[in-house]
Amino acid sequence: MPNRPPRISLIFQKYDQPLYFVTFNTAKRAAILANEGVHHAFIEFCKKAETSGIAVGRYVIMPDHVHLFVRGPWDFELSQWVRLLKRCLSIPISSEPPHWQKGFFDHLMRNDESYSEKWNYVWQNPVRAGLVVESALWPYQGEIVHLPYA
Repeated sequence: MPNRPPRISLIFQKYDQPLYFVTFNTAKRAAILANEGVHHAFIEFCKKAETSGIAVGRYVIMPDHVHLFVRGPWDFELSQWVRLLKRCLSIPISSEPPHWQKGFFDHLMRNDESYSEKWNYVWQNPVRAGLVVESALWPYQGEIVHLPYA
């Protein structure tokens, strides 16, 4: 694996494919994402990604940011994939660009506990933001494919 520090290679030896927790934000934290058009575009993009061996698991689309879990093949270019996802999600957004904050946050999942902790945190986001009283009531969340932690 060129261009990766040696410690990362040692971590990757433990997994079939890396599982990432990803977060990206709108420009100036504009509340432009929590709507049916963006949600539909997100689901369609993620389903098409499956044909390339990229699997999106659980996700939450908040008004100004997105959290998701994604697993891809070893040649998976996460930064390119997120760039394409942002481009796809921009199509149904009616406001003028720029829509996105530069970059994104990613975290390589290392154990079952961190996966569970991350998901529970993400799942409670709509409640903490005062958007719903119960997480299950937030309409812009789901799971594209089940990603068991391996």
